[in-house]
Amino acid sequence: MELSDGRRRLLFAGLAVVLAAVGVYLTVAGPGGGEETEEPPAAQATTPPPGPAVPSVAPPGISSTITPDSFDIYRLLPFPKRDFAAAADLAQRFTAAYGTYRYDEDPQAYVARLEPLATEELVTQIARGVSAPGLLEQRRSEQVVAQGTATLDSVRDIEANSIIFLVTGNQQLTRNGQTTHESKRFAVTVSRDGNALRVYAFEPADAGQAGDTG
Repeated sequence: MELSDGRRRLLFAGLAVVLAAVGVYLTVAGPGGGEETEEPPAAQATTPPPGPAVPSVAPPGISSTITPDSFDIYRLLPFPKRDFAAAADLAQRFTAAYGTYRYDEDPQAYVARLEPLATEELVTQIARGVSAPGLLEQRRSEQVVAQGTATLDSVRDIEANSIIFLVTGNQQLTRNGQTTHESKRFAVTVSRDGNALRVYAFEPADAGQAGDTG
């Protein structure tokens, strides 16, 4: 049946509306039939790897205004005050013990007093010296008795793991029944030895000495 011009125009208008509706639906729904689709892996945003951890506590140092009353030098040193004091005490006690001995004492007893204070290497070195037959014979023949004390004089050097103290060793010496007094200055290196402090080196102050022990 042939359509009139008016009916043709109405039919075309209806088809246009239907096609427009279908186009809008396909545009909104997409190929998945209205379901959401995942982005392809290449299009997904990536999170950068975390950077180095930031310390929760500020490192030692002084950022505030410095005054003579508030200045704490130990905040600038590799040894806290407590360890510094322990090292100074150790240097003083070792020097006093080093200068205390008597002719009728077994050299091993003398060495045993030094063992808790010094490294094994230093104690071995001292033991060889005090066990020398000539030295033992002389002390016995003169009946030598020595009582040592020590005066802590100053700090020569501070390194990351050691402190060198200058210490004066004082001796009251009795030899052949006569008493004299002698003094000698030593450089005493105290170093960290694991979780403890030990005397690492002990020499006359004018002989020079190695600094940091590691």
